[in-house]
Amino acid sequence: MGVFHVDCAIENHVRRARSVHVPKLLVDTGSEFTWIPAKTLEQIGVKREKKDEAFVMANGGQITRSVGFAIVRVGQHFTIDEIVFAEEGDLSLLGARTLEGLNLAVDPRKKRLVSAGPFPAAAAIARVSRTDRAGTISKRELWLATNNEAMSVVRRGLQESREGKIAKAPDLDAALLGTPARRGSRSR
Repeated sequence: MGVFHVDCAIENHVRRARSVHVPKLLVDTGSEFTWIPAKTLEQIGVKREKKDEAFVMANGGQITRSVGFAIVRVGQHFTIDEIVFAEEGDLSLLGARTLEGLNLAVDPRKKRLVSAGPFPAAAAIARVSRTDRAGTISKRELWLATNNEAMSVVRRGLQESREGKIAKAPDLDAALLGTPARRGSRSR
């Protein structure tokens, strides 16, 4: 995919006037969390809410770090997330959870962040609340709309499709439920 960086702002979630500009934050979809230097987070008053959280590094080693809450802004997009207090020698990273909260996806060809589009779960849940009483929504759609793990599989598939990694979506029953594809069924 290649490496690229983005500029962002980090805000104290309680006192929003306390913020800092963070230039050239490495976009790393392999990292679940966003990592910001501890000194930067302390400068704007972000508190260490969780201490000695365990993390596995890319080389397999294990380390512990503190985690706090902050608002992350990239362009017009913003979210609140758990942010790791990076220590000296740690990379500053924009992680996958924050990207999901920002509703941004990686465009690997242009090496930039782009809108991930509408939130599939929100649309599905809204549909469930409007149609479930009328009985017009299938059990499969209801299960999908209320199952976070399944929605993650769907989002990953959509992202891989956008990136050209897959030509068509696999059979949902087989992918999500672990059941074999039915005879004569087609993936759409």
